[in-house]
Amino acid sequence: MYRSKELIRNKRECIRKLKEEIKVLQQKLDRYVKYGSGPARFPLPDMLKYVIEFASTKPASESSPSPSDTRVTLPLSSVHSPVSDLTSKESTSTESSSQDVESTFSSPEDSLHKSKSKPLTSSRSSMEMPAHPAPRTVTDEEINFVKTCLQRWRSEIEQDIQDLKNCIASSTQTIEQMYCDPLLRQVPYRLHAVLVHEGQANAGHYWAYIYNQPRQIWLKYNDISVTESSWEELERDSYGGLRNVSAYCLMYINDKLPHFSAETATNESDQMLEELEALSVELKHYIQEDNWRFEQEVEEWEEEQSCKIPQMQSSTTSTSQDFSTSPEPSVASCHGVRCLSSEHAVIAKEQTAQAIANTAHAYENSGVEAALSEAFHEEYSRLYQLAKETPASHSDPRLQHVLVYFFQNEAPKRVVERTLLEQFADKNLSYDERSISIMKVAQAKLKEIGPDDMNMDEYKKWHEDYSLFRKVSVYLLTGLELYQKGKYQEALSYLVYAYQSNAALLMKGPRRGVKESVIALYRRKCLLELNAKAASLFETNDDHSVTEGISVMNELIIPCIHLIINNDISKDDLDAIEVMRNHWCSYLGQDIAENLQLCLGEFLPRLLDPSAEIIVLKEPPTIRPNSPYDLCSRFAAVMESIQGVSTVAVK
Repeated sequence: MYRSKELIRNKRECIRKLKEEIKVLQQKLDRYVKYGSGPARFPLPDMLKYVIEFASTKPASESSPSPSDTRVTLPLSSVHSPVSDLTSKESTSTESSSQDVESTFSSPEDSLHKSKSKPLTSSRSSMEMPAHPAPRTVTDEEINFVKTCLQRWRSEIEQDIQDLKNCIASSTQTIEQMYCDPLLRQVPYRLHAVLVHEGQANAGHYWAYIYNQPRQIWLKYNDISVTESSWEELERDSYGGLRNVSAYCLMYINDKLPHFSAETATNESDQMLEELEALSVELKHYIQEDNWRFEQEVEEWEEEQSCKIPQMQSSTTSTSQDFSTSPEPSVASCHGVRCLSSEHAVIAKEQTAQAIANTAHAYENSGVEAALSEAFHEEYSRLYQLAKETPASHSDPRLQHVLVYFFQNEAPKRVVERTLLEQFADKNLSYDERSISIMKVAQAKLKEIGPDDMNMDEYKKWHEDYSLFRKVSVYLLTGLELYQKGKYQEALSYLVYAYQSNAALLMKGPRRGVKESVIALYRRKCLLELNAKAASLFETNDDHSVTEGISVMNELIIPCIHLIINNDISKDDLDAIEVMRNHWCSYLGQDIAENLQLCLGEFLPRLLDPSAEIIVLKEPPTIRPNSPYDLCSRFAAVMESIQGVSTVAVK
């Protein structure tokens, strides 16, 4: 491919020049086939042919001789006599000549007056008029001269037109065969997949067409749905112009390579396992240890890189909240196991620093190893007791520390111990000599933990769950605070995403997420408030207000209803949805403006049956969680306020 790059560039330049040449040739051809200066244009050879036919037609005097000179009175509309009548042999008298001269220089009014006083006559009767256009008189010399010139010109022009068409056809063929070069046809490629987008630049839906080689058919992958498709459907969705749908990525594969199949993959996998089993125990252990060290190096590098990424700012919709009190990195910028666990270590660094500070006596008397051991066990016991306490309705100790979350959900002991050890190995604890010494010892102990001692996939999943739990909590608190301020539109976005993410956590255990009923209650309240607001805007019949109301329905309410219906819907949610639907259906029996009827007809079917709806719901702005203390104080303030106390503002 790289060897052919320069060749392809040259051919593309040739194609560009040929296309420009074809454009010029087509313009020249159009001047021949669309000839003329008026609005109507005709092929020039045809025009010359018609002139030849006209000149070859016998004159009227030869085809139908006149028996007599009968004068016929013409109607008033035929006021213009033929110019040839002025030179007619019948007008030989002096009086007639003088009248002709006088009429020539008289005014139009005088001519009209005379035409009214004296009827106009024609030199020939209607029966004597020719059946086809023909020259009145033409000599053999004239017709031979005209035929000779016109036929020669027509032949020349037809030859020019044919030359132009041949040049265009030749250039077009050259373009079509440009990539038939043997150097560019060494590897045959075929279309394997087409990625399609429907919507606009800021939102939409994606699906893919993938060719199934064993079955020789195209399959359409649309979310969880996989159906058989056809080339006609693929073309229709790919070329655009229909429902804002078009392909944006085409994937080709080498047709010479053997086609992948599940059977082949199974055989290769079995072969690889057999080769691994043939290794000695020492070599197996060495490979596992080497892979483990490499994974640790990668995670440490990713952790260092993530620290260089600027921390995400708070959203503009929540500027009144202070979300910047903690220096923790963004969740979105972390990918590895160590990154998540290090993030949780940063969150709890103040508690870890306090535990280190309490070991001053052990550090002075027994050394750094004893100090680390004492701090480790003291912190372990403190967090274990905190996890066993019965939480109040306005507090959640899981927000204080990751180990409280682990203890309450019965995480494996090795996961708990490694997490706590990583907190003492955090590089942000470089306060003094004692902190640095304990940090280095903890880091050394972490490196001693090998792949046989810890299932890192399990370890990673536990930290991912806690990271998602904190995100759900922050989204819930933000949504409740915005609801109390009457910002229902912003609040609903946070509550919807909190509910969806929380549902995934609760599938693993009742203490993995937050209380689902609280999110559902205020999500429902926001929906009803926004539905009432959209209806009031709709009733104003003001174009701007109606558009705003319909936008709220299309962008928030209908997608949310779709999400609610797809999950295990509660009776309260179902009742709320019926209330909203009945409200909009009530307009059908009212006498409303025609534009409102059109708007209602567009979105009401989607409100009543969103089963075929494509969910396009904008995710709310990302908010970086606060430190544990700030998060807990916010949680307490919000919970107290929604339980009947007046709204509490948290600074």
